[in-house]
Amino acid sequence: MTPPRRGAADAATAWEALFRAQVAVMRRLAADDAWDELSMKEYDVLFTLSRCPTGGLRLKDLNREVLLSQPSLSRLVDRLVARGLVERQAVADDLRGTRVVLTDAGRTLQKQVGRRHVATIDETISGALDPAELAELERLCDRLRAHVSDAPTPVRPAPTSQEDLP
Repeated sequence: MTPPRRGAADAATAWEALFRAQVAVMRRLAADDAWDELSMKEYDVLFTLSRCPTGGLRLKDLNREVLLSQPSLSRLVDRLVARGLVERQAVADDLRGTRVVLTDAGRTLQKQVGRRHVATIDETISGALDPAELAELERLCDRLRAHVSDAPTPVRPAPTSQEDLP
């Protein structure tokens, strides 16, 4: 097997740094008292819907935007429907399709929780990065996400021996 390129080592090091920073930030955000009325996952769904210009998303499209498996997302949406925060609507041109739409109560709660959440994000991240660094971080993350979203999933052969493992 060919040894990894130096670029591969750089990519792995950068990934580790990004991953560990994300874990540290998420632990801090999860410890915030903003989550009294909603879990972070519920907020993620409401926030994603609040940014949707059409007012809602098909369930399969919502699933691409949140960090949940499809069955978990369906159960979470059911709970949000029961609380009156979202509603399911039939998709006119697809009898099997379901569109999830934020209700007025859902929009109000998302904004209330969002204000507290943004204050914690500001304390956590702005204390470490200046405005130019924040802009650069956003640019790099957007670029990485676009690249990964557009790229086909690589298919790699399974290792055949212990030497083939990284």
